Amino acid sequence: MPDNRNILYLIVGVLVVVIGVLGYNLYQAKKQPEGLQINVGPNGLKIQNK
Repeated sequence: MPDNRNILYLIVGVLVVVIGVLGYNLYQAKKQPEGLQINVGPNGLKIQNK
C-alpha cells in the first residue's frame, strides 16, 4: 500500500509542476513588451514607444 501512495504523490507533484510551467509560459506570452518596438513589414518600417 505505501508504494501506491508514493506513486500518487509523485503524480500529483508532477501535475503541479506542469501546471505551474504552463501558467508561467501563458503569462509570458500575454505580457506586453516594454520599451521600443520596431516592426518591418509590407507597409514599411514602424517604430512604436510602449
